[in-house]
Amino acid sequence: MTKPSIDEILTSKPEARLRIYAWSPDDPPADYVGLIKVGQTTQENVNDRIRQSQGQMQQAYTLHTDPDTFAEREDGSIFRDGDVRQRLINNGHENVLHGSSREWMRCSPQDVRSAIIELQQGLRFETARDQTFPMRDEQADAVDQTFEYYQSRWAEDAKAVPRFLWNAKMRFGKTFTSYQLAKKLGAKRVLVVTFKPAVEDAWQTDLESHVDFDGWRYVSQKSGGDPLEVPADTPMVYFGSFQDLLGRDGNSVKKKNEWIHAINWDLVVFDEYHFGAWRDSAKELFEGEDEAVAKKEIEQEFASTLDKVNDQLDVVGDDEELFLPITTRAYLYLSGTPFKALATGEFIEEQIFNWTYTDEQRAKAEFAKAHPDQRNPYGSLPQMRLLTYQMPDELLSIASGGEFDEFDLNEFFSASGKGVMATFTHKDEVQKWLNIIRGSGDTEAITGLKTGTRPPWPYSDVRLLPYLNHTFWFLPHVAACEAMKNLLEEKQNTFWHDYDVIVSAGTAAGIGLDALPPVRDAIKGGHDTKTITLSCGKLTTGVTVKQWSSILMLRNLKSPETYFQAAFRVQSPWSISNPDGDDPSREEVLKPACFVFDFAPTRALRQISEYGIGLSPGEPNPEKAVADLVSFLPVLAYDGAQMVQIDAGGILDIAMAGTSATLLARKWESAMLVNVDNDTLRRVLDSEEAMDAVSRIEGWRALGDNVIETIINKSEKVKELKKKGKEGELSKKEKKELTEEEREYKSMRKKVQEKLIKFATRIPAFMYLTDFRENTLVDVITKIEPELFLTVTGLTVADFNLLVDLKVFNTERMNAAVFAFRRYEDASLRYTGIDSHEGLSRVGGYDTVIAREA
Repeated sequence: MTKPSIDEILTSKPEARLRIYAWSPDDPPADYVGLIKVGQTTQENVNDRIRQSQGQMQQAYTLHTDPDTFAEREDGSIFRDGDVRQRLINNGHENVLHGSSREWMRCSPQDVRSAIIELQQGLRFETARDQTFPMRDEQADAVDQTFEYYQSRWAEDAKAVPRFLWNAKMRFGKTFTSYQLAKKLGAKRVLVVTFKPAVEDAWQTDLESHVDFDGWRYVSQKSGGDPLEVPADTPMVYFGSFQDLLGRDGNSVKKKNEWIHAINWDLVVFDEYHFGAWRDSAKELFEGEDEAVAKKEIEQEFASTLDKVNDQLDVVGDDEELFLPITTRAYLYLSGTPFKALATGEFIEEQIFNWTYTDEQRAKAEFAKAHPDQRNPYGSLPQMRLLTYQMPDELLSIASGGEFDEFDLNEFFSASGKGVMATFTHKDEVQKWLNIIRGSGDTEAITGLKTGTRPPWPYSDVRLLPYLNHTFWFLPHVAACEAMKNLLEEKQNTFWHDYDVIVSAGTAAGIGLDALPPVRDAIKGGHDTKTITLSCGKLTTGVTVKQWSSILMLRNLKSPETYFQAAFRVQSPWSISNPDGDDPSREEVLKPACFVFDFAPTRALRQISEYGIGLSPGEPNPEKAVADLVSFLPVLAYDGAQMVQIDAGGILDIAMAGTSATLLARKWESAMLVNVDNDTLRRVLDSEEAMDAVSRIEGWRALGDNVIETIINKSEKVKELKKKGKEGELSKKEKKELTEEEREYKSMRKKVQEKLIKFATRIPAFMYLTDFRENTLVDVITKIEPELFLTVTGLTVADFNLLVDLKVFNTERMNAAVFAFRRYEDASLRYTGIDSHEGLSRVGGYDTVIAREA
């Protein structure tokens, strides 16, 4: 793919609005007397559209509607000409077919205008099954791969209960595709379980609106109905939350949920499956909220039983029956960020279907190239662009520090007070920042004179401004949100008075989706309004506001999952399909791109590098993983003098430039480098050579004899006791035994993990001592300096190879850590004028080599 220019990255935003028109011929033929044609268009001049629709038979006509009659409701949603005609039909007027056109109505001009006003004021129609779209290629691939995997497992073992993971970003169409899988399986009973009850609408709508699922029955606590009364030959989907289904009365399952055991399910779908990531990312997203509010937000978004199930999953691995006692033929897991599951090997390669942001944007580009005259099914999905800005020295100086001596967004936007009394700690500096982002700061004026260029500041560049009509500002805490609103409304900030500022933070904003209506009310259709939504956690997950086109990252975020979960809020599509009502293959895209603006460049680029690597767990070359991402997520960086585009190598270099030796050491102390789940431990236990190898790791013998066997046995015992406990059969003695066994086995597993990590931390020392940089680390270990490796680590080459083969060590994570070490080493030495290894043309990772740029 050709690298886009900065002008292409800062593409102009299209403007289009759907208009309704109604006209009748001035001198109509006899069979047209008393008829009015109702149509729609996005053309600015409806008369142009009417003349086009008349074709060669041009005739004089009267337009019965205002030329700017917009097809927009007060809540910002749109209606179509078909809705106007349906309203007229409901009011008793005749819809007349002429040729192939059903756009003619027998009514008066006032009848049409009244119908339009009713729709503009909020009238809606319940539609029957009217969706007929087929699966996209990747959706069909997901269904086929999953189906084939299930079949292969059942062929091996008819009683097997296979598991499959769809690692698919939002907008993949997981609900529709899951139902297609169920249909291909011939499933009659499907259970959908989620931690996010708010997603129920999507599951119900997809099942009830698409013709492919005619005859299927949807049941849930919210929709009502008794699952046991659905006829056996009628396909049924039951939707439930973990919060509800895992609830217990004492030791027993809630009486109202006992029916769930009476059904033999054909497929169980776990929606939003990223248990490990959820606990941390949920807390990080909402940590700016007041403690009580944050707790309620997390409970509503992710269900209150989250920690409980996480703990159970730590124990059971792949035994879902322990925390949800049901019988099923197969499990399907859905997640947009299953990084922990991917990294720990919870699912092997043949059990995973991946569909990432990069895949989506690549498909969009390839379809456009191969079928330039067809509607692009990915065309409405905006491409993200990241713009980072180095702040002037006078602002950096007041909020830099910490481990990496970086611009600290949380400190810069720190605030105190409540409501109208809230104010920033560094109010003068925040005011300067507001001036800078609209290009009116003193420093920017001087820089512009010196360089002869004006950088694209968000609120000053004419190409960017249309994308900033509706933005999301992500701030550190409630006080910062309220202080920002107060500052934007001060007398001197006349520029910002054009924007309606909504504070979606704190108790007053409501919990969860309750915070959304004020935002929608302010935005309306999005064409005649300008808004800024201020939040410190609310509305960062599970909401769609199509008019949001930009997000300003104004707070520190630790994990790339959290960063991009918030960033993807602005990637919702905004388009008008079939704008003139005569070509279903046409689509007018109103948001071809969306923007993330970040003012802590090093931290932002570290997030994007880690996210790129996380998206491609099987890619041994971290630079290629990041390159794949940034080919569809261009990155521009303003360094204080000019705006430049950065490639993958530059991103990794800048990310490493802000990295300390301490952070690099932490990469080698990460639990992600080693696997100590039961499956891995069993593989070690079953190999006499592997048991001999681990026994030579420093400190291993202090763990006692048979430590691995003990861990496995105790975890199995815990599993059995917990299963027994589910039925309410545990005695007081057994409950005490369960607690002690669980505490002991978890402690032993932790100690084993620590010993393996301690061994891994010896590898950086080995890298310092060896002088071979062009070779992969594994080659240096196994072929070039095996004696040095034995001396430093205590393991022989054969020992280490065996443990790698048994997946005790995670080689993908090792690759990332090795490359990070070597980038840091070279950058540190170059800074002092020394080239660490002159003439290097290649740089080795753990088990891969990449070319080094000249």
